[in-house]
Amino acid sequence: QLRASGGGLVQTGGSLRLSCAASGLTFNYVVGMGWFRQAPGKEREFVARITWSGGTTYYADSVKGRFTISRDNAKNTVYLQMNSLKPEDTDVYYCAAAGSSTRFNEWPYWGQGTQVTVSS
Repeated sequence: QLRASGGGLVQTGGSLRLSCAASGLTFNYVVGMGWFRQAPGKEREFVARITWSGGTTYYADSVKGRFTISRDNAKNTVYLQMNSLKPEDTDVYYCAAAGSSTRFNEWPYWGQGTQVTVSS
């Protein structure tokens, strides 16, 4: 089970931090965790992922330099720090587990979405 939180309304240039707490997963077999986002009528797109063991991070070009993904192994939690937010970052954000791809359909576990709205 993945539980995401931290979304909200923020002005352009502001920051938010998303959290995703995982339970019930055997983390020895979890390759990584990640964040995706989806706008109405659009396909879910990759935002960032982190490997669970080594903490290697990967980002979509659109968020590189502004977003930072991190994890707390002791708490089984992954975070997405979002800085310098833009209106085009407005989406529903989803956390995912046990994947290692930028393709959403290759991730087996999903949390509920959390809405991020950036006002101009």
